[in-house]
Amino acid sequence: MKISVVTSCFNSSETIRATLDSIRAQDYDYLELIIVDGGSTDNTMHIVSEFDDIVSISISEKDRGIYDALNKGVNLASGEVVGFLHSDDYFASSSVVSLIAKAFAEKTVDAVYGDLDYVDRIDASKIIRQWRSQEFNSDLFYKGWMPAHPTFYLKKKCYNEFGDYDLTFKQSADYELMLRMLLKHNVKAKYISDVLVKMRVGGASNVSLNNRWNANKEDARAWKKNGIKPKAFTRFMKPLSKLDQYFK
Repeated sequence: MKISVVTSCFNSSETIRATLDSIRAQDYDYLELIIVDGGSTDNTMHIVSEFDDIVSISISEKDRGIYDALNKGVNLASGEVVGFLHSDDYFASSSVVSLIAKAFAEKTVDAVYGDLDYVDRIDASKIIRQWRSQEFNSDLFYKGWMPAHPTFYLKKKCYNEFGDYDLTFKQSADYELMLRMLLKHNVKAKYISDVLVKMRVGGASNVSLNNRWNANKEDARAWKKNGIKPKAFTRFMKPLSKLDQYFK
């Protein structure tokens, strides 16, 4: 099974080498790496050129934001499964992609996700938050839960059938897509009880409280767009459900 990993980046010279090193270290052979750069003006693409041995496709051009870049990557992917490793992030071990492939070996599985550590941007050995997930059931979304998007891998046929990232969502297109796939279309998902990805704090999705407030408003719109009625408390449970990540 070929697995396509899409790395989106923009002026990421400080962190992308660690991202690519973690991909090069993977012990899984059938891996396609796609670099989607937003037209970096720093040293990012020079660093990418040092990884020609693992980069299958590389593009660098202006885009309309991170979700536009992810859609480009999905469209370019030739793998049966597509996932993302952003330029602020890195795989937690050399066996992550092998674990993902093993989970997809179950014939009914169309999506896989796992656990995530948020780490200090400078000192990556310092864990700030721990996102620990659980086996999927439909009630979880109503309680404010969602998979950690950087750990979310999906068969490309699901994108082809149910659509890719909705660019009208500026903060929560990942939440909307997972809600659409897992809850609206009942895509069969499997949980891997391991830390798959380390994410540096300070990235596009966690940079300010204002961003989180705007994302919360978009979360509510995601339910409406998909014709699913949330519980009265759902919108407020999502941010509250993350508080225990700081105390694990």
